[in-house]
Amino acid sequence: MPTPRTLPFEAEIEQILSSRKYRHLGIPAETVRDLLEKERASGASPKEALKNAKHKLHNLMAPYLGDPDYPAAEAALQAAFAQPDPQAVRQVCWDLMSAHASTRERLPHLDGLYPQLWAVTGQPRVISDLACALHPLGLPWMGLPADAHYHAYDIHQPRVALLNQFLRLSGRPPLAELRDILLQPPDELADVTFFLKEAHRFEQRERGCNRRMWTALNTRWLVVSLPASSLTGRHDLAEQQRKLVYSTIGELPWTVQELQIGPEIFFCIHTQP
Repeated sequence: MPTPRTLPFEAEIEQILSSRKYRHLGIPAETVRDLLEKERASGASPKEALKNAKHKLHNLMAPYLGDPDYPAAEAALQAAFAQPDPQAVRQVCWDLMSAHASTRERLPHLDGLYPQLWAVTGQPRVISDLACALHPLGLPWMGLPADAHYHAYDIHQPRVALLNQFLRLSGRPPLAELRDILLQPPDELADVTFFLKEAHRFEQRERGCNRRMWTALNTRWLVVSLPASSLTGRHDLAEQQRKLVYSTIGELPWTVQELQIGPEIFFCIHTQP
């Protein structure tokens, strides 16, 4: 009988994904395989490739940004939706978003954020949210139609499960999905695609990958945001972030409108004139 063929890097992938740090996160194996393959292709030794892949995965998962207690979060959402006061849902979403640095920084500006974005893009009926983290919990502030579809993608399974519970309780289709968007960009036609505070981390994963991923998307508007300053607020990053976005777009016939809302620069990129 032929021996079953072993895929490349199976042992290394198992070592990483079964570690205490990652074993409960459901990270796609293909993400880790891609990191290892790229490192080996660059000439790294097996030992260096493993070390570098671990470092890049740490940057991708960004545990330093924080996370809620997911079982407690699911219970809190269930209890909030059982109450007649819609403010209860908003409060739980606010509390959960405050557990993650990316969404926490956005909270003081939440009431005015989406009206400013929709003034540029128009109010969307289909949203795609890439590497979404907890951003979909901002739905109560978005003012979307009841029949709007919200697709969300992340490589953190407990987060995806929480978002699908939230979408179901909100009366919307549970369209959050565990997916590595770089390896498998979404193909649904979206009115607006969010890619918030992630483009710089993707460049660290693979230089130049943003252009490949952005051009694969089927979206009318791509809303990319990047931090205008470092997490400590000590370093101004605005020009560095503009360089990243405009060099990624290059000669493509896309138009860009910039908005700075709080500590975040939003690049509203019209990809389908």
